[in-house]
Amino acid sequence: MHGMQEVGGSIPPGSTSLRLLRKVRLGKPRPSLSWRSKRGLPRRSPKGEDGPLMKYVYILESHDSEHFYVGITDDLRARLAKHNAGEVIHTSKYSPWRLKTYVAFSDEKQAVAFERYLKSASGRAFAKKRL
Repeated sequence: MHGMQEVGGSIPPGSTSLRLLRKVRLGKPRPSLSWRSKRGLPRRSPKGEDGPLMKYVYILESHDSEHFYVGITDDLRARLAKHNAGEVIHTSKYSPWRLKTYVAFSDEKQAVAFERYLKSASGRAFAKKRL
């Protein structure tokens, strides 16, 4: 064992801690959206442009629990209000609706792809079993 050192455990001596790596990579933590909204500040997009921060893919369930609707929006409350007011042709005859679940995305392309998946046969099966 000349020149070699026996190491016990899974973390070799002198390794950098995960906490230190996170601090170096991520910098100071950013204020949460709730902090911003408490002060009446507008939401910001990840790139600092004006516009919504998140895209939401949502599943609505009719109150009789026989019908479901999958959609995408950047304002869940306003969109649910439109569905329940009968302003959306595809959902007007089965209202009132309640929000069953939603998933937030910071990347619009991922949100659109997930919505498309949930509208497919395998996506509907996934949503029925898991969401």
